[in-house]
Amino acid sequence: MNPPGGTHVNKLLRSLLFALALSPLVALAEAPVDVNTADAAALETVKGIGPARAKAIIEYRKANGAFASVDDLTKVPGIGDKSVTQLREQLTVGSAKKQVAKSK
Repeated sequence: MNPPGGTHVNKLLRSLLFALALSPLVALAEAPVDVNTADAAALETVKGIGPARAKAIIEYRKANGAFASVDDLTKVPGIGDKSVTQLREQLTVGSAKKQVAKSK
């Protein structure tokens, strides 16, 4: 037989465990996407980047090398200053910084 309030405590513990199990997934969803390493699927998770923009970013990166900053996305056909401003918080160029540091 369950002690008084035991059912409530069990439900609370299950809810807490469920929330903890999902927390890494939430953190991943909010992590910025690296435009220098992301594939098309990863780029398309960014609000404002669809299949056409993802393809354009990857093609530009293949032809011209890593982006040094998020602002360099304006060099990609079809992406302007306004788009970069909207995308900035969702993107990063971490790999480019490492490449620059290694080349010095």
